[in-house]
Amino acid sequence: MCPSPTLASENNHSDPVSEFILLGFPCTWEVQILLFSIFFVIYVLTLMGNLCIICAVWWNDHLHTPMYILLANFSFLEIWYVTSTVPNMLANFLSETNSISFYGCFIQFYFFFSMGTTETFFLSAMAFDRYLAICRPLHYPAVMTVQRCIRIGAGCWVCGFSCFLLPVYLISQLPFCGPNTIDHFLCDPGPLMNLSCVAAPATEIICAIFNSVLIFSTFLFITSSYTLVIRAVLRVPSAEGRHKAFSTCGSHLAVVSLFYGSIMVMYVSPTAGNPAGIQKIVTLFYSVMTPLFNPLIYSLRNKEMKQTALRKIFGTAHGIHKM
Repeated sequence: MCPSPTLASENNHSDPVSEFILLGFPCTWEVQILLFSIFFVIYVLTLMGNLCIICAVWWNDHLHTPMYILLANFSFLEIWYVTSTVPNMLANFLSETNSISFYGCFIQFYFFFSMGTTETFFLSAMAFDRYLAICRPLHYPAVMTVQRCIRIGAGCWVCGFSCFLLPVYLISQLPFCGPNTIDHFLCDPGPLMNLSCVAAPATEIICAIFNSVLIFSTFLFITSSYTLVIRAVLRVPSAEGRHKAFSTCGSHLAVVSLFYGSIMVMYVSPTAGNPAGIQKIVTLFYSVMTPLFNPLIYSLRNKEMKQTALRKIFGTAHGIHKM
């Protein structure tokens, strides 16, 4: 429980919080080691999978097209998205204190949610690219040029890292005077605001509106784009043509379903009454598991990526190993 407003104000001036304790997954030492091993393997596989996608696009001139340029950016984003939380989580598995500095907590908060926001913009850009390619095929080469694709990608990065400046600033200005234990494995805005010494309904409302507008606006844009794509595909007379069109969009739809399904459960549905363990599991899914699944989805469902680019990468690696 937080102190009363009067006592909180006094403590805020005399003994402000300088660090937070990330409770993480409290369990026995043996289980901590097991969890460390599991998440370390997941982290390494995530890095390797997304690096393979980036290298496949970089080394193959045939894949220097808007769709694959956006995909390479998306994979690069996923590498840093998972890196913003997993290394610190791994360190806490082996630590007895599980502490993170006040500024380190808000830096993690900013980068984690900025990259998550950037991901929503990239998923929207990729949906728009597929809409143009399938619904406006004659205009696609003129509209979605490589230069314009690069500008769109840059816009996704800039907007993603600009949007969360206000929520991070508002929450960082709240007084924190103890307790300082966050029942989570990362600095999430909900648990952080619960630790504030004074109630901040205005900040909570602003953050809730911000999250809802961001999530629903991008989700509606993506679903609208794919609704038009599906309608156009169903009009294709040949079964082969429909299968080819669906195969180019299936991977995108799978990633969108995984990502938006989990973040809506976490930040849109009423999770305040849910146990902290449920919130940790949901957060683990969209922050750790989806970056692992994404390269698998794109490489296994995308025939062009699987048959040409990735095969060339592994062939090159095999040749180097034999030298």
